Amino acid sequence: MNILVANDDGIDARGLKELVTALHERAGADVFVFAPEEQRSGASHSISMRKVVGVTPVEYEGAVLAFAVDGTPTDCVVMGLRVLAERGIDIDLVFTGINHGSNIGTDTTYSGTVGAAMEGSIQRIPSVAVSVDSHQATHFEYACDLAVDTIRKTGGTWDYDIIININTPDLPKEEIKGVQYTVVGEREYTNDIQRIGTDGQKALYRYGGQPVIYTNMPYTIDVVAIQNGYASITPLHSDLTAHRASGLLEEWRIGK
Repeated sequence: MNILVANDDGIDARGLKELVTALHERAGADVFVFAPEEQRSGASHSISMRKVVGVTPVEYEGAVLAFAVDGTPTDCVVMGLRVLAERGIDIDLVFTGINHGSNIGTDTTYSGTVGAAMEGSIQRIPSVAVSVDSHQATHFEYACDLAVDTIRKTGGTWDYDIIININTPDLPKEEIKGVQYTVVGEREYTNDIQRIGTDGQKALYRYGGQPVIYTNMPYTIDVVAIQNGYASITPLHSDLTAHRASGLLEEWRIGK
């Protein structure tokens, strides 16, 4: 099995190294790494429309081939598939991560990790995003277990338009309470926009804040599962159409 692995934390991120090792040594996959040259978190599903994207070969333990990409996480998947196709290599699965920081709730819309997995789906390849719930993550074992188990249990045969989004708490795997199959919930923060000063007439702001803790809500919501010590697995879909609104358009008759 050939797996393309990308991320948004950059080619030197520990989470990427842990995932590559697990997929190669435990799942027996041939791994091909395409990762940004530098940190590109929050890039969502963006691509580099107005610049030339450089792709530089690098040595990477556990990978058949590896490249540092001067672009976004989505560029890594697009360019990776092109580079490998030029070499006659077909990819069976796309994995992205392991991200340092969870990608749950509405944060999934900002995520370069999820964006890159979404691109794999658009390219008609079953794709998996994997994340750990800390920007200073140190516990990748359970996330690797779930990544490997996804391959073992599915054989990579699910419909390509479904993205599997895996998130785990940053805890030793024996302290994680188990797995919840979840839906996307809300992801809110307290004091999320912070004014930090001025530069002349320019006011300076920074994203920050702490996640809101939710109570009396079911563990089948991804945010609630993670905050309560469970791993979360959510199926995402590349179809952005709000199908239930089709009747409303006929009712409103905009432009007719």
